Amino acid sequence: MPSPGNDGWMAEGDTILRAKNRLGALVGQEIAVSAPNPRGRAAGIERLDGLTLEGIDTHGKHLVFRFGDLALHSHLGMSGGWHVYPHRARWRRPRSSAWAVLSGDRADAVQFGGPTLRVLRASRVPIDPQLARLGPDILAPDFDPAAIVAKFRATDQSRTLGDALLDQRLTAGIGNIFKSEACFAAEIDPWHTLADLGDDDLRRVFEAAREQMLSAVTLGNRHRFRIYKHRGPCSRCRGTVHHRGQGDANRTTWWCERCQF
Repeated sequence: MPSPGNDGWMAEGDTILRAKNRLGALVGQEIAVSAPNPRGRAAGIERLDGLTLEGIDTHGKHLVFRFGDLALHSHLGMSGGWHVYPHRARWRRPRSSAWAVLSGDRADAVQFGGPTLRVLRASRVPIDPQLARLGPDILAPDFDPAAIVAKFRATDQSRTLGDALLDQRLTAGIGNIFKSEACFAAEIDPWHTLADLGDDDLRRVFEAAREQMLSAVTLGNRHRFRIYKHRGPCSRCRGTVHHRGQGDANRTTWWCERCQF
């Protein structure tokens, strides 16, 4: 087998939705904002100090905090994370590494790392280049698989399924873990080109991704993966599980040679 590709972990839609649920304790409160790390000060987050957090929105791997006329956009990438602590609790990382601290009545929400932390006008959010280009959110309450199928049909049909699933312009929220997990659950080979697959095949993959990611939102670390980083024979058919890099980013895909076809 070729050597595995870049298999760094990136926060996927389920992680972001869980973060929103934890951070929701601050909604409706006047927030004290600080930036211990220069990266947060460069983002201008102190402009939010003293404003009321009106709500938090998610779209795929992105969080948007609404502060009236201003918004805070966060994308965690492979290095970031939001932690929530009771006031005066000990943090798991040094204070100097915190990009943003949002303090409410009883808790502090702290972002460490990540590629994106920025303040923008709330009116710009719907037309912002980073956010407006995103495809339908796989975890949205109004999830419409037909709309996502249409997006996939509008792209290059010679692309492989596993590669296309990571394209956030087609559908937002699926990352390397649930790319492999969804294809396994749907019993579809992630190396098929889009042209090889019917609309019903694509719909099965999207529905499997959504079902598994919602399970992970509920279960957190108790959610068990069936194919991602699996060692040994396939848990379903006892066939051989393979893994290798896929797509331009060479992200590692895991699949069973026997039961995914």
